[in-house]
Amino acid sequence: MEQEKKKGGGCLVKLIVGLAVLALVGYGLIMPGKELPVISLAAELIPVSLPIPGFEHGVPNTLPTAIFTSLFLMLIALLYNRAVKKAERTGVESRFLIAMDTIYEGVFSFVATTVGKEKATLFFPLIGSFFFFILFSNWSGLLPGMGSIGIKAVHHGHEELIPLFRSPTADLSTTVGLAIITQVVAQYYGFKFQGKKYLKKFFNFSADPDSGWLKPVLSFANGFAGILELMGEFIKVLSFGFRLFGNVFAGEVLLMVISFLTAFVVVDVFMALELFVGAIQALIFSILSLIFYQMATQHH
Repeated sequence: MEQEKKKGGGCLVKLIVGLAVLALVGYGLIMPGKELPVISLAAELIPVSLPIPGFEHGVPNTLPTAIFTSLFLMLIALLYNRAVKKAERTGVESRFLIAMDTIYEGVFSFVATTVGKEKATLFFPLIGSFFFFILFSNWSGLLPGMGSIGIKAVHHGHEELIPLFRSPTADLSTTVGLAIITQVVAQYYGFKFQGKKYLKKFFNFSADPDSGWLKPVLSFANGFAGILELMGEFIKVLSFGFRLFGNVFAGEVLLMVISFLTAFVVVDVFMALELFVGAIQALIFSILSLIFYQMATQHH
């Protein structure tokens, strides 16, 4: 009898929870948002003037989030360092230390599998920084209040709500900046491993001595291919930056529109999808950076 009562009580709880979920979804479908928020491609300026060059007219609302993301990663690093020292004193590893070591070993093993252990040791600090900064930057856009908490100010001639916080990677200047760092470092590794020979990748107006009468043609073709290769390095910055920006910005717009049309459980499904997409985009950026570094170090 007691087991039957427990089963009956469990079914009743499930029924109540199911009806509550359906009621919330129905309410979200019947009572959508009153006004669709303004969708801005560029980061909005928080009307706070600072005595710093470039911030006289305001501060981009992606900058505070980028600073908080960096501080969060620094805090994790400090806590990890503290956990390591504590483990050395006591001989007992905390759960936090084990979790961090597991994540580190997983990411490092992936990098080592791609480029070898020797180069992985060289590339990992920057690749790991890219991955975790982009990952938490992407996920920061899903936090409560992101894009909805702000102040009223004039924007493009109209009084609008200017969000105080926005995902850093939803700003093209952030993604292009990361892409520039990637390309500059790739050229550095090219010269580090190949020296002056690396310039032949871009400026090579020579041909095989056995080319015969085709030597002038091949010399011109090699030189033209090198110029295209040089142009490609600049184009990579744009394609790299726009790829990350486009995916993150599209995700923010999707969540904004879905939140306007419906609410509760339906939005949660899309938020879970954005968690996955944010991780994938961080992984893609890191893998492509790793490939660029590996290609730069190989002799042609």
